[in-house]
Amino acid sequence: MKKIKILLADDHRITRQGLRLLLEKESDMQVVAEADQGRAAVQLAAELSPDVIIMDVSMPDLNGMEATRQIVGKNENVKIIALSMHSDTLFVTEMLKSGVSGYLLKDCAFEELASAIRSVVSGKTYLSPSISGVVVNGYLHRLSKAETAGSDILSNREREVLQMIAEGKSTKQIALKLHISVKTVETHRRQIMNKLNIFSVAELTKYAIRKGLTSLET
Repeated sequence: MKKIKILLADDHRITRQGLRLLLEKESDMQVVAEADQGRAAVQLAAELSPDVIIMDVSMPDLNGMEATRQIVGKNENVKIIALSMHSDTLFVTEMLKSGVSGYLLKDCAFEELASAIRSVVSGKTYLSPSISGVVVNGYLHRLSKAETAGSDILSNREREVLQMIAEGKSTKQIALKLHISVKTVETHRRQIMNKLNIFSVAELTKYAIRKGLTSLET
């Protein structure tokens, strides 16, 4: 029997360890690697080509939304299931737009997660029953263009830089993380501020939290 290769991406070690123990008891599943933040998940996904990635939404350095965009952009065959404590419309709809095939809450039973993994591997989309209502409500009550415009006008790289600014990283630290020059980071920061019409780090941080780019709780 060919086993489903699974990558676990969560910044809490105890969560990863617990999931690994449970998943490896399933005869058709195998955990091939673990990642403690989004950037590592992107790298491991490229190296290992797992069948399914269990992706936390809120992670430091690169959140689950951006990691999902990057992974799906490079390999659309990888199935990603968001596993999160967040059930509000913003997080759910943004993860779905990013390309996840499933969304479950962390308080779900393990049997539901196992079922979701098998569902997405077979080409289906899986949403927890409580999440289905959120998605329907999100489509029935579309966010106004004014609310969504800010996140839409930022590029993927600008969203990455914004998250790290909000998490308190210095310009030099951001440059090292992204393998770009300090001058390029400064250019991104200036463009972000101009696009959003926000000119203080404190307000940028509030914006990033409001848009789900970071929770600052990870």
